[in-house]
Amino acid sequence: MRADRLVSLVLLLRQRGRMTADELAGELEVSARTVLRDIEALSTAGVPVYADRGRHGGFSLLPGFRTELTGLNHDEALALLTAGSGRGEKVFGLGTALASAMRKVVDALPEGHRTSLDDAARRFLVEPDTDLLSRRLVTEDVASGVMGVVRHAVLTGHKLRFQYTAPDKAPRWHAVDPIGLVTVRDRTYLLATKSGEDRTYRLSRIVTAEELPELAERPAQVDLDRIWAERSAQFLSKNHIPVLVRVEPTRREELLNTARAVRAEEPEEDGWVRLDVTFEDLRHAVWAIWQLDTAAEVLAPESLRAALRDRAATLNARYESFARSPAEPSRGSTPDSH
Repeated sequence: MRADRLVSLVLLLRQRGRMTADELAGELEVSARTVLRDIEALSTAGVPVYADRGRHGGFSLLPGFRTELTGLNHDEALALLTAGSGRGEKVFGLGTALASAMRKVVDALPEGHRTSLDDAARRFLVEPDTDLLSRRLVTEDVASGVMGVVRHAVLTGHKLRFQYTAPDKAPRWHAVDPIGLVTVRDRTYLLATKSGEDRTYRLSRIVTAEELPELAERPAQVDLDRIWAERSAQFLSKNHIPVLVRVEPTRREELLNTARAVRAEEPEEDGWVRLDVTFEDLRHAVWAIWQLDTAAEVLAPESLRAALRDRAATLNARYESFARSPAEPSRGSTPDSH
């Protein structure tokens, strides 16, 4: 752990020049006293780091000092820098490790490419906090310490015990055999088995967790893509409402953005598109279809058609009382004068 921190300290000084102990402590997430001890250790090991005294002082490396790393071409380095600039830093609680890796990537670049690649990476924005309609993307927070414990149990193959809070239920303790972690739309799920039965848990609902000494009962090899696809299909079939709907092509994407899954799609002779989609529940389906106004027509189920019909009738009755009678003069007109 300390060796990684010492490497990160050297790379920070190489890339940013003079930095104070407080600045280094903030980047490395340690105390300023720890930074001073690390500086002393580097100097003892022969790394040419020196201190500038005074008001604007700090620590620096002798000009020209670097450790050569080779093998990355321009596009490879750009891909890593771009990936590291987005929301991926929060995935699986590896933000600090990612920051350290990015410093090493930058240091691996040839001197002449470093500035140009840094500028290029700034021109790619990955998963901003809001979409084009200024809707904020919801990121679920995981309780402090939970991610590290769960991740370690997954990697070491040990059983895991945690307190879990399901919607509208009191917290309960579970002991499981962890299989893997999956992140979808900034939600992280633990795939596991419990007494041989498949289980999926959202990490944001885990209150506290502990790794047990017993080895987990799980296969040596795992195909998370296959397992996730199977569990998604099972979840959709049990917890969601299937909807058959016709939609104008120009509103197709809008519908797909609100649906939970798309099971089938085919064009129709009049140019519309027929979609077999699933929604979270009837309320969700009514809300999503209503946004499309007259650009969509629900074919099934009848319960959704009835709900939309009732909503339309209610609104019609509400606003009917405001309709202007035929004898009432139109707004802005003046009575005839005699």
